[in-house]
Amino acid sequence: MTDAPTTTLPTTAFLGAGSMAGAILGGLLSPAVSVTGGVRVTSRTAEKAASFAGVPGVAAYATEAEADANRIAVRGAKLVVLAVKPYLVPEVLAEVAGDLEPDAVVVSVAAGVTIATMEAAVPASVAVIRTMPNTPAQVGRGVTGVSAGTRATEDDVALVRALFETVGAVVEVPESQLDALSTISGSGPAYVFLLVEELTKTALAKGFSPGQAKLLVEQTFLGASELLVSTGEDPAELRRRVTSPKGTTEKAIEVLQGADLSALFDRATDAALARARELASGA
Repeated sequence: MTDAPTTTLPTTAFLGAGSMAGAILGGLLSPAVSVTGGVRVTSRTAEKAASFAGVPGVAAYATEAEADANRIAVRGAKLVVLAVKPYLVPEVLAEVAGDLEPDAVVVSVAAGVTIATMEAAVPASVAVIRTMPNTPAQVGRGVTGVSAGTRATEDDVALVRALFETVGAVVEVPESQLDALSTISGSGPAYVFLLVEELTKTALAKGFSPGQAKLLVEQTFLGASELLVSTGEDPAELRRRVTSPKGTTEKAIEVLQGADLSALFDRATDAALARARELASGA
């Protein structure tokens, strides 16, 4: 027997059907979620729209087949998720502005497009909320930064929080911090994948087969992450428990700390933040 839904959301439209929209949509299709009025999705191609055929509660439209697809999708929708490329956001908003419901909440997942830019493109009664989800949302383990616009009410923010909690955790921050957040949780999965990649190379160099190296490294990262979450312990404390005095791990940690990882991560995230600001300025 299926459990009753624990989250109820209003009619929702996704303008754009890329990987992030797909991840969020996956959360909405969970048995624990009910979307009153259903979900509308628009894509550029008819082939992509056809991939949603038969998905309960989802209506898909292709702009190549129906020029007004975006306008049709937003009519009657309380939540409108902008999941198009950042450079397309102003164009899409201009297209649908006249068809948005007066109390609609426009939610952007596009990097670099400011709240001010979006608020200027929609009617004054429409709220705008800017978000920054990350790719683990695809497996329900995402982290999404949420920044409310000047017209968004507490209820609007709560609605958007509920939307993104279907695919993970939510952190509310002022817009001034959203780019910084993107350098941690947004780019963070790439940092983890890089570490996995490099440690796997090391395992291969030490004579392990590709299958063994994959298992050793991936399960170590997964197990360590689960241990961190399940115990609630400070990571420094967990590290100390693994690092026996005068043992092998201590020697490895000495080498890693000698590389000044703290400064390295500072420089890396500063570089990402500088680029985010360039993108926001149109560079």
